[in-house]
Amino acid sequence: METLARLEKRIQDRRGADPATSYVAKLFRAGRPKIAQKLGEEAVETVIAALGSDPDALTGEAADLMFHLIVLLSDCGVSLADVCAELDRREGVSGIVEKSSRPKE
Repeated sequence: METLARLEKRIQDRRGADPATSYVAKLFRAGRPKIAQKLGEEAVETVIAALGSDPDALTGEAADLMFHLIVLLSDCGVSLADVCAELDRREGVSGIVEKSSRPKE
């Protein structure tokens, strides 16, 4: 978890950097739709890698996915601590029960 906490801090620190020299700043400047698009692209690439037979490829794609997720969370004002708290809340609750308790949209 230390690695993710360090990454989250670095992403937050680079938010206001020069987009010409910082990929993170470039993503933030492009806005939430672009950040979400990049997360979606990385999710698809992760799924494709998972269906392959190369664990190194999956590892790399999973890292990209997690990076872009943290960027999106940061843009939305949601911290990793918030996500962990939600996971803690769900711990020990059946996934089926938890999902059925959510409000219907």
